[in-house]
Amino acid sequence: MRFLLRLASLVALAVAVIAGTIDSIQSVAASAVVVTPVGDAWQDLSPSSLLALQSSVSYYVHPRFYAFVFQWLMLQPAFAVLLVIALLLWMMGYKKPAVAGRFTA
Repeated sequence: MRFLLRLASLVALAVAVIAGTIDSIQSVAASAVVVTPVGDAWQDLSPSSLLALQSSVSYYVHPRFYAFVFQWLMLQPAFAVLLVIALLLWMMGYKKPAVAGRFTA
């Protein structure tokens, strides 16, 4: 399970770097700061899954959660959200080293 969490963290980190690189290239080309929100990036990649997630969150979860948290999350920069997801996945898959070292009995 740790391996899968670390692999998912690596994938999220790679996608975050790609999203940050695309934003930086667009910022240089436009001579202004360009930041792609999560909602726009998700809409470009898979509009059907975004609509399915929005409808399921609004149906199964309280409408205030959908109005405040989900809408707020969809307006955040994609690279930042993916970096946070990568960090959380890495933390879940982290194994603490032994206290006394590797030569303990």
